[in-house]
Amino acid sequence: MGKFFSFTKWKGMVIHLSPPQILAISFLALILIGTGLLKIPAASNAYITWLDALFTATSAITVTGLVVVDTGMDYSVFGQIVIMCLIQLGGLGLMTFAVLIVMMLGKKIGLQQRILIQESFNQTSLGGLVRLIKVLFIFTIALESIAFVILSIRWVPEFGWIEGMYQSLFHTISAYNNAGFSLWSDGLTAYVGDPTVNIVITGLFITGGIGFTVIADLWYKKSFKKLALHTKIMIVGTFLINIFAFILIFILEYANPATLGTLPLSDKLWGAYFQAVTPRTAGFNSIDIGSMTTPSILLMILLMFIGAGSASTGSGIKVTTFLVMVFATVTFLRGRSETVVFNRTIKTQTIIRALAIIVISLLAVFVVLFTLTITEDQPFLALLFEVVSAFGTVGLSMGITADLTSIGKQVIIIMMFIGRIGPLTLAFSLAKPKKSPIRYPDEEIFTG
Repeated sequence: MGKFFSFTKWKGMVIHLSPPQILAISFLALILIGTGLLKIPAASNAYITWLDALFTATSAITVTGLVVVDTGMDYSVFGQIVIMCLIQLGGLGLMTFAVLIVMMLGKKIGLQQRILIQESFNQTSLGGLVRLIKVLFIFTIALESIAFVILSIRWVPEFGWIEGMYQSLFHTISAYNNAGFSLWSDGLTAYVGDPTVNIVITGLFITGGIGFTVIADLWYKKSFKKLALHTKIMIVGTFLINIFAFILIFILEYANPATLGTLPLSDKLWGAYFQAVTPRTAGFNSIDIGSMTTPSILLMILLMFIGAGSASTGSGIKVTTFLVMVFATVTFLRGRSETVVFNRTIKTQTIIRALAIIVISLLAVFVVLFTLTITEDQPFLALLFEVVSAFGTVGLSMGITADLTSIGKQVIIIMMFIGRIGPLTLAFSLAKPKKSPIRYPDEEIFTG
């Protein structure tokens, strides 16, 4: 974090930027470019304001999926393709494509570029970064191609060759990058009990949300014992959280006539499964979110806040961050001095970092929620859901996004941006942390 890059002089001044600042600026630049493209007359079928274009571009780049206009109706095919490209760029990251271009040109990846990749993928070491990107690119192309073919087999008979393949491509890219954008106004509610759509779409966003480092680790290591601690925690944690959420939503929504109540048992199971895994920053829905029971909504808010895996296409505080704090709490309650998981000790610095992420995230959610309670005339629970959805770049909504005021939309835009680049990265980009050589004496503070 302490490294800074110097850029070309301008009127005698040298601009110094840290990796977090460069990443934040690159996202801002992509958002502005996307906004401009979406304002081109050929990009829309209806009048789109600058604010709505900015909102859509931000939602696409941050792979959120919140929308203020209907993607399938109000944007033309050109506009939808722009959104699709922004999603792919935002999901895999600008640095991934930049490195791929450099490698295609036959040039070497320098130290400064490696530091940027390290920051972009939230890695602790500079080793193996180029190999990680190669694996990520090959895996992404292969997985998206397979999913595209399967969805095409499902949708071409229903929509025809061109429309069926286009729908398949759009939803494949949107799902893998955890964007949640759909070309249908009601999302995937028409396919609540469709096994093919459920398996492919959830498979894409679970894989995209588990983290690129986990994918690379699984790629090279075939035995669970040989996997890195991060990979083990992500796999086990993701599985347990998804099972827990599935059981709860199935029970809570089983008799709700507005969601699962009127469906046959098989469709109830598929619907509960889909809604259990989609809050992990995916943003798709197969039932009406606004009609879910209050306990289910609260559970989804928690799941959205936790989010996906580190160095993935998803956001939130991340599964590992949440679990590290759970492990540390259990360690404290047991009276132990070290947090040990899978026979490995978690560093104190990692625990402090996890705590900082959670505190900054909670503060950001509170500030934005407090602001919206002043500017918006909407139910509190719907506003809380919207804010956490924006922070986790999930894209789920209780149906209030399009009704937000101009100020409300601007606040949500900021929240989506914070959620995508990460609260800690934003804090480091705004601050310049310095290590002090001075050591002060300890003193007790009473807590609890």
